[in-house]
Amino acid sequence: MKMAAIFLGLLLTVSGAGSPGWGAAHGQTAAAPAAARAPAGRAAGQRAVETLNAWTVGLAGGQLEGAPIRFATEIGRVVDDGDNLHVLPIVTRGPAENVEDLLYLRGVDVAIINTDSLEQFRTLVPDIQQRISYIVDLFPSELHIFVRPEINSLNDLKGKKVNFNTPGTTAAYSGPLIFEHLKLDVQKTFIPHQIALEQMKAGTDDMEAVVFVTSKPIDAFARGKFPPGFKFLPVPYDASGPYLPSELTNTDYPQLIPQGQTIDTIAIPTILAAYNWPRDSDRYRRVARLTNYLFDRLSKLQGPGFHPAWKDVNVAAKVPGLNRLAAAQEWLDAHAGSKSQ
Repeated sequence: MKMAAIFLGLLLTVSGAGSPGWGAAHGQTAAAPAAARAPAGRAAGQRAVETLNAWTVGLAGGQLEGAPIRFATEIGRVVDDGDNLHVLPIVTRGPAENVEDLLYLRGVDVAIINTDSLEQFRTLVPDIQQRISYIVDLFPSELHIFVRPEINSLNDLKGKKVNFNTPGTTAAYSGPLIFEHLKLDVQKTFIPHQIALEQMKAGTDDMEAVVFVTSKPIDAFARGKFPPGFKFLPVPYDASGPYLPSELTNTDYPQLIPQGQTIDTIAIPTILAAYNWPRDSDRYRRVARLTNYLFDRLSKLQGPGFHPAWKDVNVAAKVPGLNRLAAAQEWLDAHAGSKSQ
């Protein structure tokens, strides 16, 4: 209906712009009616355009194959309220570069970002804590290091070929940073993981491991078939880094992890962040409405048909190193003690 109104308004504007119509071609004068219609048509079209844009929020998600764009899409579905709120999920180069998009790209009000990318930006943007705030901690992006049978420890990977997926993905950004933190010098490749996994299965091109950094479970491992001996490597947690302790279990990957066994790993917090617009600005009011709608409707996202990681979202959880968006804190204060938290 909104697009129809815009089209009608523009059509009236164009038809009343003074071009000769059927009547003029037959010797009839249509100038007076056309002139009368033109201002009304332009006004109607302008009002429709303003209505469409008044409560639209740009949400930078990520690449199509990652979890962030799914979260962005699901947020857009659940908070949609017609003319009152319209969220546009945006396919981007990935959560790492979403920080740059949130800071500088026109039309982006909120973004799904990884907190380790914030650490990298602090040297370039010292006041980043004043420019970006967080709405909610969405999910941890777990590190998965999947290897061939002959690899039994992280040290075995030194000097070996390891794939980090294509540029722009979280694995391609965060994976090398994590390996640097672990002091693992490997031959890095950045090809599609599907190709690297086939190389590992076939034992070709010297591919020994792939690195995924995303929320579990990953379909490639949950549903894929692999020869005996293929496995995940445990990764120790180091409290000095920007990571969280996590684990992979049989529940996540029943075909790869035996019942009762856990694989220690680390995770990167992935958050929904907002640009710090002035509180009296139109852009802030849009983000505030998005925040209220999202928190009010979280229970729907935690139900069937949505990403399972929504079930673990706690709107009251804090994100170290960033301030919570004022609108989010106000919602928490108003709902203190409720089950929504």
